[in-house]
Amino acid sequence: MKYLFALVFFLGVFSAQAQAPTMKMALLKYSGGGDWYANPTALTNLSNYCNTHLGTSFDPDYATVDVGSAEIFGYPLLHLTGHGNIIFSDSDAENLRTYLIGGGFLEISDNYGLDPFIRVAMKKVFPELDFVELPFSHPIFHQKYDFPNGLPKIHEHNKKAPQGFGLMWEGRLVAFYDYECDLGDGWEDWEVHKDSETLRTLALQMGANIIQYVFEE
Repeated sequence: MKYLFALVFFLGVFSAQAQAPTMKMALLKYSGGGDWYANPTALTNLSNYCNTHLGTSFDPDYATVDVGSAEIFGYPLLHLTGHGNIIFSDSDAENLRTYLIGGGFLEISDNYGLDPFIRVAMKKVFPELDFVELPFSHPIFHQKYDFPNGLPKIHEHNKKAPQGFGLMWEGRLVAFYDYECDLGDGWEDWEVHKDSETLRTLALQMGANIIQYVFEE
């Protein structure tokens, strides 16, 4: 993992974790009324899956961090999900921009209904950037697990094909957005959506690809 914000990562909030042998994924909390907490078991299951299949050492007890807080700099990856409105204040947007430009990564999972709000929110973070659809040849689809046709379709919303979008800053992918796919739902406990084991495995494999990509870029 070659994070450009190494100094920040090892200072401040991260110092509180200095004695811990593990890392944590972090769920991003935002304002606006959208249910940022929509998939409470997702990151725990993804952490466990990556620990088993990638050899990582994530603490399954993931963190919850506010988008405007200094805490975000203590985590290599932030996960954002929900169904509704997202509002970033000016300071929220500036904080997230600094984190992403400095080497952090944001994974966004459309839990259906998020699309019009996340595009506006991220435009505030990066006015000069637009989401671009990643080609199926992009390395994020070809890590430990091979997805030659891009994202798997986990949940049906509008009978559209799943798409993987990205925000690119100076040639580096700083945010990945799974649209019409719902990876986050696929990471949840089986009892939540009762998806087939095949679908859940595909979702977790793609999640593992994202994690591996982030740590090896």
